[in-house]
Amino acid sequence: MDKKLYKSNSNRMISGVCGGMGEYFNIDATLVRIVWVLVALLYGFGILAYLICILIIPKNTDY
Repeated sequence: MDKKLYKSNSNRMISGVCGGMGEYFNIDATLVRIVWVLVALLYGFGILAYLICILIIPKNTDY
């Protein structure tokens, strides 16, 4: 089965990026969100990376 990264339709807070990453890596999306916030606060590029992911990662249209 070919595994692809999509924005989540069901597990979303803002746009579904962290939910989609959680589904892709088979981990809890809350952990992805916590890491993303830490990267944004500590290193500063997390917000820009999130905005880029919103534009690049496609929506899941399967359901």
